[in-house]
Amino acid sequence: MKLNNITQDKVVYFINYILLTLLLIIVLYPLIYIISCSFSSGNALMSGRVRLFPVEFTFDSYKAVFRYNSIWVGYRNSVIYTIVGTFISIVLTLFAAYPLSRDDFQGNKFFTVIFLFTMMFSGGLIPSYLLIKNLGLIDSMWAVILPGAVSAYNMIVARTFFRQTIPKELLEAAEMDGCSDFKFFSSIVIPLSTPIVAVLCLWVAVSLWNSYFNPMIYINSEEKYPLQLVLRRILLMSQVNFSNSSVDPETIAKNRYLSEMLKYGTIIISSLPLMIIYPFIQKYFVKGIMIGSVKG
Repeated sequence: MKLNNITQDKVVYFINYILLTLLLIIVLYPLIYIISCSFSSGNALMSGRVRLFPVEFTFDSYKAVFRYNSIWVGYRNSVIYTIVGTFISIVLTLFAAYPLSRDDFQGNKFFTVIFLFTMMFSGGLIPSYLLIKNLGLIDSMWAVILPGAVSAYNMIVARTFFRQTIPKELLEAAEMDGCSDFKFFSSIVIPLSTPIVAVLCLWVAVSLWNSYFNPMIYINSEEKYPLQLVLRRILLMSQVNFSNSSVDPETIAKNRYLSEMLKYGTIIISSLPLMIIYPFIQKYFVKGIMIGSVKG
C-alpha cells in the first residue's frame, strides 16, 4: 500500500512538472519574442522571420527610439507621476483602511458601503472632465495623480489585511501603556504591514506608469507628457507618408521597417523599469496574496 502511494505521488509530481513547464513556456515565449524582435532588423520583422531568437541582430530599434529627446522628458515625467502618485495613494489608502478595520469605529459599515458603491458606479468621462476643469487641474500633474489616488479595491484589501493580521490584544496592550491611536498606527501597524504596503505600492506604481488615457485627456503641454504618451506619439509619427505616392518606394520601405522596429523597441523601453523593480518586491507577494486565507 505504501509503495502504491509513493508511485501515485511520483505520477502526480511528474504531471505537475509537465503542466508547470508548459505554463512557463506559454508565459515566457511572448516576452522572449518581443525582446528578440527589438534586436532584429526591420527586414526580418516585415518578412516574419523572427520566431524565437533575433534575426540580423541590430540595435537600430533602440537607436531610433533614443533619437527623440522627448523620450527622456517622458521618462522624467513618468518617474515623477509614479513616485508622487504612489506615495499619495498609499498614504490615503492606509489612512482610510485602518479605521474601517476597527470594530470600535462608529460608522464603519456606512463608510464601507460608500466605498463599495464607487466600485460599481461612476460619474463617467464628461462629469469627471468638468470636475477636473472646475478644480483648475487641467494641464497639471495633479490631473493625472489625484483622480485615482484612492482605489476602493486597494482599500478593501488593506482593511482585510489589518483585520486578519493586527490582533485586538495588541491594541489593548498598547492602550494600557498609554499609546495613542496614531502612534499605534504609525509605530506598530505600519511596520507589521510591510507585505501589503509593498504589494499595494507595486499595483499603484504599475497603474501610474502604464497610464496614458488620463494624461491624454487632461495634459495639453508636450513637456508634461508621460512616457506612454511620448511613445504613442513616436509610433504615430513613424507611420506618416506610408501611402503617399510622391514618396519613392525605398523611403516608404525604410519608414515601414523603422515603424516595425519602433513598436518592439518602445515596448521594451517602457517595460524595463518595472521589470527591474519587480524582483525586489516579489518576495512580499507570498504574504500579500495570503490575505483572506483561513487562519489555523
